[in-house]
Amino acid sequence: MNEAHGGTAAPEPRDRFIPLRKSDIVGGLIADGGLDDAQQASFRRLARALSAIFHYRYFEELDRLREAYFDFDPEVDSKACRPANDLDAAYRTLSDEFVRVVTEANFSEIPHDEIIRAFAEHALVRVKIKVKVEDYRDVRMFRRGRHKETVDVPVWFGLSRRPLEIEVYDDVVLMVATRPDGVPSAKPRKAGARGRGGRQTIRGGAVLFKYFRHIARGDLEALFPNARVVMSLFDQLALGVPAIVGGVPILLKLASTLTVLFVVAGFYLGLNGTMHDNDTQQALAALSGLFALGAFVLRQWGNFHRQSLIHQKQITDNIYYRNVNNNSGIFNYIIGEAEEQDWKEALLAYYGLLTAKAPLTREALGARIEELLVKAFGIRVAFEVDGALARLKDLDLLCEASGGFSAPPLPDALTRLETAWARLL
Repeated sequence: MNEAHGGTAAPEPRDRFIPLRKSDIVGGLIADGGLDDAQQASFRRLARALSAIFHYRYFEELDRLREAYFDFDPEVDSKACRPANDLDAAYRTLSDEFVRVVTEANFSEIPHDEIIRAFAEHALVRVKIKVKVEDYRDVRMFRRGRHKETVDVPVWFGLSRRPLEIEVYDDVVLMVATRPDGVPSAKPRKAGARGRGGRQTIRGGAVLFKYFRHIARGDLEALFPNARVVMSLFDQLALGVPAIVGGVPILLKLASTLTVLFVVAGFYLGLNGTMHDNDTQQALAALSGLFALGAFVLRQWGNFHRQSLIHQKQITDNIYYRNVNNNSGIFNYIIGEAEEQDWKEALLAYYGLLTAKAPLTREALGARIEELLVKAFGIRVAFEVDGALARLKDLDLLCEASGGFSAPPLPDALTRLETAWARLL
């Protein structure tokens, strides 16, 4: 929020996400110069041991997440799921498990007011979108990493372009839960209702997960599964005005000849017995007018659908080509990301304590790691010091005395990790 009377805006909170490869971190820490040749080899062994332990632990996490998702997977027949009265507790378990995993992967939940604000914006998708939010029981969005970009957007009906600065989220995860069958929404729908084209809609009570990459904040609304393109006022005028201008003369011409057409039709059907000499010609003219009107209506209907397809293609080009994975398929990726982030934080914290000349406080350790990340890798992140300390403590790699933290030397640390690995097996 801006300070009163034109003060400068407060800096935005930094992400906790560490966008580095594991090999880059190990190489960068060794190149930092805090370890001698013998320690460097032991440090690489420690990094591998940490990686193996975290991988084993998260393998169990993956099984738990898949098990929790079974009853809500849209690909699973509802007959194979547990009774409806047991699903509320199961949904809370799934939601809690998933939120915990994406948080450990250093995703941050997008606040509701930020989502509402994004719905009023347009970025790369320059069309009007309508989403039936009332169809869902719950909607949650998570993002990781963000940056500013400048893109050229069309103005003046596409005759010109102007630069627009937009905020882009590097990774976005969407979690949407449909309402169970029998639970009323703001606009009730019958259970088993079919969507457009007769296709069966997603079963009630299912939970959808979607993973996207490189999404502009103003395009968040287009990520919803039921996002539908609607005609803007300009599109309605562009299609409606020519329809009126072209259709009125045809209707006026038909109005004067339709009565003759009925007279001729009645004569041949035996409903009346009189017909003038030029009635046949006028009836043929009326038929020609009807065919012209039908062709005109079909042409306008085709123009409407063509414009809808053009708008839908904008969503496809700008959103769904950025779709990385869906539903249970994203679990492997999210679990892998959470595992890597935990490993990176624990290794950085251990290195920071190992190379410190004296025990460090929590705040001093966080500042030391953040400074190291800037110096060695050129990135600025909000280091998750509490989580890193908790993981080191769990692995018996943390020594605490008088409010300060230190780390055991490398030979001792390797022995402790071997013990932890043996306990896992």
